[in-house]
Amino acid sequence: MVKIIMIVLVLLALYWLVPYILTAGFGIGALKRKASSEKIAFTFDDGPNPIYTPQLLDLLKINKIKATFFVVGSKAEKYPELITRMHNEGHLIGMHNYVHKSNWVLAPWTLRRHLSKTASIIERITGERPIYYRPPWGLLTLLDFLLMKKYKIIHWSVMAEDWRSKGGSEKVKNRLLQNIKKGDVILLHDCGETPGADEDAPMNTIHALKDVFKELEGRGMSCVRMDEW
Repeated sequence: MVKIIMIVLVLLALYWLVPYILTAGFGIGALKRKASSEKIAFTFDDGPNPIYTPQLLDLLKINKIKATFFVVGSKAEKYPELITRMHNEGHLIGMHNYVHKSNWVLAPWTLRRHLSKTASIIERITGERPIYYRPPWGLLTLLDFLLMKKYKIIHWSVMAEDWRSKGGSEKVKNRLLQNIKKGDVILLHDCGETPGADEDAPMNTIHALKDVFKELEGRGMSCVRMDEW
């Protein structure tokens, strides 16, 4: 019995942990940082949200910055006007699953069905089928890693724990300005309605970015979409 349990644990480790180490740790099979790039890419997960996404889009427009949004399919379906606005204002739209659930708890065939559904929702709204994908919490299974070659999987190199309200906008601003380097992919959020997040946290992100964008402009850093990075 003990031997069977050990075998099961080893198989689960291979199925769950190995792809995480390869992608998040070493950037194999996923984009997370490009040291040779002179540009940086701001990415936003978990939206769209009817309160925070419009404010973020306003801020990006004022600062003439193009970003990448990894949207949840069910929310894109609920707020198509926000997806339309993202697209019309020149931002790149990627996928973040149909519902915000970890790939570790989804059967591979369920995940593929959800991604296909999400891609179809976005394509119906924008006329373009997305190929960029960020799994929730950056977690992939071994089957995802081996079989999802048609998608470009995106991780990140800088995050500010902006899903938590504690520390306010100063925490977000300081973490970003202290850590951002050329070639980075920055992970932020425009929705706080996911497990472990604070619902009002995106407001801190928006306030922080007002100062961050000005500082980065002073540093001569160019902010682009993932497909331009």
